Amino acid sequence: MARRNRIADEQAGNLFGDTAIAEAEPQAIDEQPLLRPLAERMRPRTLHEFVGQQRIVGANRALRRMIEEDRLQSIILWGPPGSGKTTLARIIADTTAARFIPFSGVTSGIKEVKEVMSEAEIYRKKLHRRTVVFVDEIHRFNKAQQDAFLPYVESGTIILIGATTENPSFEVISALLSRSKVFVLEALTTDDLLHILKRALADRERGIAIEAVADDDVLRTIATYASGDARVALNTLELAVSIAQEDETGRRSINEEVIREALQRAALRYDKSGEEHFNLISAFIKSIRNSDPDAAIYWLARMIEGGEDPMFIARRIVIHASEDIGLADPNALVQAVAAMQAVRFVGLPEARLALSQATLYLATAPKSNAVLTAYQAAQQDALQTEQHPVPLHLRNAPTALMKQLNYGKDYQYAHDFAEKRAAGMECLPEALRGRKYFKKADNE
Repeated sequence: MARRNRIADEQAGNLFGDTAIAEAEPQAIDEQPLLRPLAERMRPRTLHEFVGQQRIVGANRALRRMIEEDRLQSIILWGPPGSGKTTLARIIADTTAARFIPFSGVTSGIKEVKEVMSEAEIYRKKLHRRTVVFVDEIHRFNKAQQDAFLPYVESGTIILIGATTENPSFEVISALLSRSKVFVLEALTTDDLLHILKRALADRERGIAIEAVADDDVLRTIATYASGDARVALNTLELAVSIAQEDETGRRSINEEVIREALQRAALRYDKSGEEHFNLISAFIKSIRNSDPDAAIYWLARMIEGGEDPMFIARRIVIHASEDIGLADPNALVQAVAAMQAVRFVGLPEARLALSQATLYLATAPKSNAVLTAYQAAQQDALQTEQHPVPLHLRNAPTALMKQLNYGKDYQYAHDFAEKRAAGMECLPEALRGRKYFKKADNE
């Protein structure tokens, strides 16, 4: 495969000149690999080294088979930070015969997109070689930038791999989304991170180059702090090793005192994606739930001034409006959604006021979790009981055959009754008759 790629690259030189050859050549070997961050050095190079995400890359799973059988299609990798999106893209590049071009949703524009698309078209027509375009943080590409990829994805000129921490349903244009397979990555488990940390300590070539030891409890503390993010876990371990003192044998022991200091320093670096990120949003939501507008607005300011993504805050406000207020004040959801739209339309810094308005409204609104408890109760029956058929009287009967089968028979139209409710008509399946999911709160 490597020889085939090299021949294609040499041919490409005749088409594009020295620049294209330089782009296509493998990267030079890093002569000082230990100068790179531990998280980068320990990045898995093969599926065998890859930890976690067994639902998509486990044995005989769809994405694993696509990679191993070299039959790629455009995909979107959606998952939290440090879950392996970029790593999977690099493994795909190393495993398949495709030409690999990385893009950044932060720094790349339409001009760069069109230049690469033009080269990809020539590669496909002249060399019969595919181009994989990896777009990190694709949610940061606006509609026009995403539109620039569309004709090339549609024609098969490129295979697009997009990575995003945001819901692609909202952040990726529908035309591009419909032509891609979405794979959902989950936050790594504590055990996954523990495995990664132990590997880093044991690997003298790519991991911790000096002798360092840490017991399982200390490593588990790091893994728990990292909240599913392998990058945070490895960077925290690297920081802890640098803090630890060498003993007379040159070995460094990472104990509880070292780890406390490392976590204090690391918190300053990872406010937006580490433990503090979750601590702040937790304090914010619980202050609103406790009807404390002063605390709520303080935690909001902490997050905004700390650089938190305003859309993350807006989404949590929308969730809270239904989860903790619901029908006690239906306007809470209206305020929350309006604030989210304001964030989209005007952005920061002006959107601070819309977020503040929604926060104060929710904090002072009456509270009820009846919406949440009703759904959870219904969800339990939906998942844990058999899939009961819809009663015949609730089914529509658009055809003569369906009428003959009694679809819609004995249906009672609610508006024909004085109270606008057919009290004698059961709408649940027979096996669930009498179930009560919704319990109205006193203030609703």
